[in-house]
Amino acid sequence: MAECVKAQVIFYSMYGHIHRMAEAVAEGARQVEGAEVQLFQVAELVPEEALERSGAKAARQAFAHIPIAVPAQLADADAIFLGTPTRFGNMAAQMRNFLDQTGGLWARGALNGKVGSVFTSTGTQHGGQESTLLSTHITLLHHGMLVVGVPYSEARQTIMTEISGGSPYGASTITGGDGSRLPSENELEIARFQGRHVTEIARRLKRGAGA
Repeated sequence: MAECVKAQVIFYSMYGHIHRMAEAVAEGARQVEGAEVQLFQVAELVPEEALERSGAKAARQAFAHIPIAVPAQLADADAIFLGTPTRFGNMAAQMRNFLDQTGGLWARGALNGKVGSVFTSTGTQHGGQESTLLSTHITLLHHGMLVVGVPYSEARQTIMTEISGGSPYGASTITGGDGSRLPSENELEIARFQGRHVTEIARRLKRGAGA
């Protein structure tokens, strides 16, 4: 019987791009034998009227059913995926707010040895994807987590025939300045690979620990 490995995909999405990437990551994670995969979003901080004015409120209806993450739940996961859009080369405030509530977990080492991975989006091709991924890794490392990205065995990140996100630091997508560009199939496939790859590593580590 396969070892049960628990993966949590936790994201913030304003217009739905990161939600689509999160679903792809979760899809990949579910391909791992014995994987139990849960999808969560972090709490919104933007006032309701501002969301309505920007059109984000309507866009967010597509994933309104996804439950809100609470920091304590991270202790139950073997693999943790964080998805956040880029804000000036860093994670969004909503994700930062969520992670800033994990001090209690840090104090008791609750996330030590868990596998962590990150994915992101930007409005432009060079809008800070890598800086967002790498700076988010810092928080995971402070928690004692094992950071896993996307190795070059996933050859889709080297594609030259189209503009595409994706790097060894994590899956990513480019939304366009007006948000009209949705994640491409190439970007979604990289996200699926990331979900599968990271969850498989978590499964192997858990199996080894129980040997």
